[in-house]
Parts: sequence; structure tokens; C-alpha cells
Amino acid sequence: MSPDPAGPLDVDGTVVVVGASLAGLRAAETLRAEGHQGRILLIGEELHLPYDRPPLSKQVLAGTWPPERAMLADMSRLDQLRIEPVLGHRAVGFDAGARRVELDDATVVEAAGVVVATGAHPRRLPGTEDNPDVHVLRTLEDSAALRAALADRGPVRLVVVGAGFIGSEVAATAHDLGAEVTVVEALATPLAPALGVEVGAACADLHRRHGVTLLAGVGVAAVVAPAGGRPGRVELADGRSLDADVVVAGIGVVPAVGWLADSGLEVSAGVHCDGALFAADGVVAAGDLARWPHPTYGDIRIEHWQVAAEEGVAAARSLLAGRADAPVFDPVPYFWSDQYGLKIQMVGHPAPDDEVAVVDGGLDQERFVALYGRDNRLTGAVALSRPRQLMAYRPLLVAGASFDQARAHSVG
Repeated sequence: MSPDPAGPLDVDGTVVVVGASLAGLRAAETLRAEGHQGRILLIGEELHLPYDRPPLSKQVLAGTWPPERAMLADMSRLDQLRIEPVLGHRAVGFDAGARRVELDDATVVEAAGVVVATGAHPRRLPGTEDNPDVHVLRTLEDSAALRAALADRGPVRLVVVGAGFIGSEVAATAHDLGAEVTVVEALATPLAPALGVEVGAACADLHRRHGVTLLAGVGVAAVVAPAGGRPGRVELADGRSLDADVVVAGIGVVPAVGWLADSGLEVSAGVHCDGALFAADGVVAAGDLARWPHPTYGDIRIEHWQVAAEEGVAAARSLLAGRADAPVFDPVPYFWSDQYGLKIQMVGHPAPDDEVAVVDGGLDQERFVALYGRDNRLTGAVALSRPRQLMAYRPLLVAGASFDQARAHSVG
């Protein structure tokens, strides 16, 4: 280990990357690409090599991609980089001061540096944990099980609980597969916390326009499993009952920090880091569980693919540089979602009550660009089916442009 725990990483020291998904893989790749010579262990709870999660609710679920197409790296790539995968093992304990990781088979690994990248777990509807007809979508197995349920029963009545991005993507894909889809959302306006009421309502209308029933402003009271050849039911809080052959819970995720409870790290609502992603000396975090003070947006934790990829790279570079010299991580967040053959994209990190200005198309159309501002500062932009126009606003976000400047910016 480095004699100075806050100093640069010992070039020959062992690094343990806990979490073998996108952020963890990018961290391991970056460590090797930027000169680290020591062992790099990539520990993953799943048996699979690292794979991409966004296709699970789209191409893999639809059957247009075989599961192996979602893989991010094969063994030849890991061998080339001398990255040692330790798959099918879950981290169960961590001592941040000693940088000691304990696995579920009682193996203990000490390291010069640790990357914490265990991501998040999907929330489940209370009382449905053992119900095979209530699905979540986070892993390859989840996607395969849901695809089988949609394909094996003829015309399927699917109820999706939650109209966030994952729930909406599942609804759109299942509709394209021929399912009769109903989406139930507790919020009066789906996606309002992320996009605000106006743009959230426009995205909600996509479901209705494409033949999917959306019930907003109502919660789920219970899910009743099928019995005696009869379909199951989703009982709503307002007394209505929906027949359901299959149910999907798309109600968000919880950071996977249980194994860090006695680690010495601060782990409320994610792993708390400094601006360079250090959670402790010699310990960095990346991916869905990392919470850090963004110079522009304040204390944030972001569950976006692009941020996870950039975070993995940044965390590795911070570990190499050491805590005293590591740069601040200040990305412009980017996100996309594919639904009904349309692409929703977002840059920046707007708040739900920011001012909104539509500068291209209209919210009642299937193509628009909407800008967000607060205190006359541009905070973000969202587009539907306008990718080139949207990305023209990214440099303005980097430059800290005013909301007035952004509204006056002409994109042809």
C-alpha cells in the first residue's frame, strides 16, 4: 500500500473493484490504460461478465438482440488488460480504513485502492417478493423471465406499476410485442420529479397516443396472484381492480450499500463522496450509488448510463492521482430513453419547478425541445425526436449560459 493513504496509488498495488457492471468495468479499464501495473480484481455478484443494462428493457426484451450482444467485455478483453474477474460472489463487508473487502465465501482481500461500484437494487412492491408473476427489470435473468412471460401465454394483460423511464420502456416494448398494457402511476403527472409537470405530461401522452392505458394519480393496494386458471389482479388504492397475467414493478431503485453498513463510510442514500469521488482515503465510488457535490447542481446521485461510464473513468483517475491532486468531477449529465420508436433525451440536471421554455416544436407534438432555467441560468434541456437540436445546448450548459441566452440561441 502507499505509505501516504491520501497520496497517489502505488503503481504496483492491488486494486479491488467491487461491482462488475458499467462503472466498475470502466474504472478497471482506465486504471490499466493509464499505467497501473498491479493486480486489478473485478468482483461481481452476477455470474455474467459485464453487460449493458439499457437494452434489457428494449432490444433484449423485444428479442431483436440476443443477450450476448449486450456484453461490454469478453474474457479475451479482460485477459488482455490483466483484469481478474471474480464472478458469482457478493461483497458482504468492508473496512474502509484497512481497505479490506470480505466476500460471501469468507474470502478477504486487502487492497491499495478500492472502487465501490455495486450499483442499485430494484424496489419491489410490498408482499410480492415471492410472486413469480410480479417482475422487476435489472438483470439479464429479469429480462429473460419477463420476455418468456410475455411470449408464453398468448395475448397477455400486462400491468406496469410505475411510469418512470424503465416502466415506460417496458410498457412500450411489451405493447409492440402484442400485450394489452396498462400503466399505473402514483404521481398525478408521470416523470414530474425529473422533467417537471409540463414535459412530464407530454411524455405521459405518448402512452395514450400509442394505445397503452395510463392510470395516473393512483397507488397500488395489493397484487393478487393467479389461481385456479383465473388471472391475477392488481387492486388499486381507489377501489378499482385490474386483471393481470403479468405485473412489472418499475418503481425505482435503492443504492446497494447494505454491505457497507460497518465500513466507516457515510452511506445514507448512497455512498457520500467528495468532489473527486473519494469516499475515504484510497476508496472511490462510481455508478448508481455514488453521491457527490457537483459544482453546478449541488449534492446529487445520478442513475444514468452516461454518468456511470464517466464516473468509472473519473474515479479511477482520482485513485491514481491521490486525494490531494485529484480533479473535481463535474460532468454535464446526459440521459436518453427509447419509447414507441421515439427518443427522449435530456442534458443537464433540471429541478422539477424550474422555468420551462419550448424552443422547438410543441409539447402536443412528437417532436420538441424544451429548456429549463432557474434564476436566469440554463439548467437543462429535454428533447423528443430532436437529437441534433438538443445537443447544441450542451456547450451552453458547459459555459454556464443564462436562460435568456439559451432561449435566444437559434438551432436550425
